[in-house]
Amino acid sequence: MSRVALYDTTLRDGCQAEDITFTLEDKLRIAERLDEFGIHYIEGGWPGSNPRDASFFEAVRKRKLRTAKVAAFGSTRRHGVTCDADQNVRMLLAAETPVVTIVGRTWDVPVEHDLRVPLEANLEIIADTVAYLKSRVDEVVFDAEHFFDGWRSNPTYALQCLKTAAEAGAAWLCLCDTRGGSVPGVITEAVAAVRAAIPTARLGIHCHNDGELAVANSLAAVAAGVTQVQGVVNGFGERCGNANLCSIVANLQLKLGHECVSAESLATLQQLSHFVDELANREPDKRQAYVGLSAFAHKGGLHVAAVQRKREIYEHIDPALVGNHQRVLLSD
Repeated sequence: MSRVALYDTTLRDGCQAEDITFTLEDKLRIAERLDEFGIHYIEGGWPGSNPRDASFFEAVRKRKLRTAKVAAFGSTRRHGVTCDADQNVRMLLAAETPVVTIVGRTWDVPVEHDLRVPLEANLEIIADTVAYLKSRVDEVVFDAEHFFDGWRSNPTYALQCLKTAAEAGAAWLCLCDTRGGSVPGVITEAVAAVRAAIPTARLGIHCHNDGELAVANSLAAVAAGVTQVQGVVNGFGERCGNANLCSIVANLQLKLGHECVSAESLATLQQLSHFVDELANREPDKRQAYVGLSAFAHKGGLHVAAVQRKREIYEHIDPALVGNHQRVLLSD
C-alpha cells in the first residue's frame, strides 16, 4: 500500500464556513483529537489575520502533539515589499511552526486583474517567498491557488508557477481547485501534466465542493499520483464546503488500498466526526457517508430481510471499520 498524507484544514479553511466559529479552546481540543486520530498535518489558521489564530499557535506549542505537524497558513509577500518587511510573512515566522503553507496565484486572470501585477512579477513573488521561508522552517507547502482554472486558461504559465515554487524549495506543491468547479477528468489530466513537467515534486490536492465533487476530485488526484490530500472533517467550509476528510480517508484506506491511519484509528472515525460537529455547534448529518447514523440503516422490508441473512448484500463495508453500526428501522 502507498502512503497518503492527510492534511487537515478544519481550523482554517473550515472556519470560513457560514455559521462556524471555534473558540481558542475548541481549536486546541480539535488539534489534539486530530493528532490522536493520526492526521499528519494540522493547519492551525492564518496568524496574520486575527488574534485568535495567533494565540492558537502560541498555545499549541505547549500541547506537545505526538504525530501531527502544525502548519501556519498565509500568502506570498506583497508586490513591491521584501519578505523581511512583509507583515504577513513575519507573522508566519512568529508562529514558530515546523510547516508554513503559503498560497500563491497560478491563474493568469487573477494575477492581472486582482493582484494587478505583471505575470513575471508574480513568479518573482513566488520564488522570493518560498526561498525565504524555506531557509527558516522545516517544510514549505505551496498552495497553488486556482491551479486547475489556470491550467485550462494558460497551462504554460500555471506550470511555470509550480516549477518556480519547486525550484525555490517548496516541499509540497498543492494543486487547488479553488472555485470547486472542476470534474474528475480534468483533475486527472492536470495532475498527469504536472507529474510529467515536474517529476520529482511531491503533490497535494485541495478541493472545494461547489460542484459536489470535492471528494471524487480528491480521489481522482490520488489515483493520478498525488500523495497529500487536504480537507476538512465533515466537509464544511467556505461557500459549499471543502473536501470531506471523513469520506476521503475511508475511501482511500478501505476501497483503494492506501495507508493513511491505523485500523484502530479508522474505527474511531465516527467519534471524530461527531466531536468536531459538537464543537462547531452543528447537528451531525445523518446521511453523511460512512459516519452518518443513516449510513447503515435499513427500513425497507426487502433490505432488512437480506441484511439479516448476509450483511454484505446491502452494506458496502463492515460499519465497525469506521466506528458505525447497523440499524434496523420500523416501516409500514
